[in-house]
Amino acid sequence: MLDASAPDPCSRAADAPSLGLPCAAPCDGSREAISDMLQQLTCSDLPLRRRLLHAGDLVCRSGDAFGELHVIHSGLFKTVATTADGREQVVGLHFRGDWLGFDGIASGRYGCDAVALDIGEVWSFPYRALIAAAASRPGLLAVLHAAMSREMARERESMLSLCTLSVDARVADFLRRWVEALDLRGLRTDHITLCLSRAEIGNFLGMTLESVSRALSKLARARVIAFAQKGRRQVSIPSPQALGTYIERSLSPGPVTLQ
Repeated sequence: MLDASAPDPCSRAADAPSLGLPCAAPCDGSREAISDMLQQLTCSDLPLRRRLLHAGDLVCRSGDAFGELHVIHSGLFKTVATTADGREQVVGLHFRGDWLGFDGIASGRYGCDAVALDIGEVWSFPYRALIAAAASRPGLLAVLHAAMSREMARERESMLSLCTLSVDARVADFLRRWVEALDLRGLRTDHITLCLSRAEIGNFLGMTLESVSRALSKLARARVIAFAQKGRRQVSIPSPQALGTYIERSLSPGPVTLQ
């Protein structure tokens, strides 16, 4: 059996990551909730397939026949959609406790590639077995509903960010959400490792690579973030609250200049 207590390499935290979905009750996203949810799944008689994945490995591929839902037990993953003309679009960033594969339920085929960004573990469950078990277990059904609700909420928030925030604020909001995700998992929030390249961040936020780099530099000059000396993928967050303040300022109308 894989070591479920192994730390998340992307977080560089000393303890195991923990965010998730509730077992049967409150959808509080707490560390205890993810542990309860995973325990419920493993203690059930559901068929379980565990996989250890490395950076670049696929959990599922767009277009493949849908048959399983996947729960992230550790690591960091991205979902990528491919347009009709072959362009790839990063559409999601997923942490421990998130489910992958919901986009395949309606059509019977996965709609996105789910790709590991670091070393991680994924638990896969046959969809038909989950639905059959949920029919007699309200707690399990609540877990599935909560997971779907969280995914819809994330998509809404991403769209709001894309449509309402300036370029710099969009990057600040991206970092703020990452920090909040780590905080919910009980991990340190003063330092993160960007497992996405600047090009991927720009793809996700609807920006160019150059715009992302300029925005990160501007945030650093404002002392909202700081880069480690050895590489610009290591980002220090002195105050998570400062990211929120920076975003709020960007939404405030500037002074009107009469011509």
